[in-house]
Amino acid sequence: MAHVELSISEAFVPETRASIQLEQLGSLELWAPTVAAAGEPCMVIDAEMAIVAISDSACQLLGLGSPADATGESLLEGVLRLVDFTQARTELPDTEIDKIPPMLAISSGRLARGLLRVQTGDEGEAATVDAIATPLHDGGEVTGSLTFFCEV
Repeated sequence: MAHVELSISEAFVPETRASIQLEQLGSLELWAPTVAAAGEPCMVIDAEMAIVAISDSACQLLGLGSPADATGESLLEGVLRLVDFTQARTELPDTEIDKIPPMLAISSGRLARGLLRVQTGDEGEAATVDAIATPLHDGGEVTGSLTFFCEV
């Protein structure tokens, strides 16, 4: 997968007035439109684990339907159907779900990376994905996370 580097800064905004408006927005509001329009599988969640924005390719990879269906839903309420790496594909317990990269980045305030196995279909189909998540900060406080996914 190609390396993707995204940056939101004043350099992209020609007017000083627009720069001031960007500074007033939080990290979630700044990243949401970029993620929603991205071709890469990525997602932004808030500190309460609700999906703020998700790309169409992430929805396809994770078996979530459309971005409109997934946005606003909580990862804690089972939107992601996480299963273990055994042949039985048993649903992950809550103690393990707390360790997935998007949630771990929020709870730790640090970069998190790991493999996930997600049930993507009703027939028990599953995808293994590599996830790397970074916390999003506003005023020194973690307000969410930005996660990129890659199928393994």
